Amino acid sequence: MNVLFIEDDRMNRRVVRDMLDVAGVTMMEAESAEDGLQAIDAQDFDMLLIDLRMPGMDGITAIGHVRARADGKAAVPIIVITADTALDLRERCIAAGADEVLFKPVAMDALFEAMGRILARDADGGMLV
Repeated sequence: MNVLFIEDDRMNRRVVRDMLDVAGVTMMEAESAEDGLQAIDAQDFDMLLIDLRMPGMDGITAIGHVRARADGKAAVPIIVITADTALDLRERCIAAGADEVLFKPVAMDALFEAMGRILARDADGGMLV
């Protein structure tokens, strides 16, 4: 599995990389939403992990750019990983096109459970199992 983590904080990227390494998941990093969108143009990913609060373009806007694509990359699963605690945050992320929302500090089991739920869905959003 090939994952892109769009996150401006180097330590947060390292923590998630260490978690994904345990499962043998390859993770590419982007320090900004703009860099992440360029990486998506250049490469295929099985899943995106996106922070919301970054300098420049925020995560919600980046999700909108991904979902507005005219190619198959528009459907890539997206998990938001954020420290934001706004009451309506989950609803805003889902409305923007995120598949899951996790809150920092993210636990390894919560990350793997969210990834598993996404991977268990079929193309129509139903469960495969």
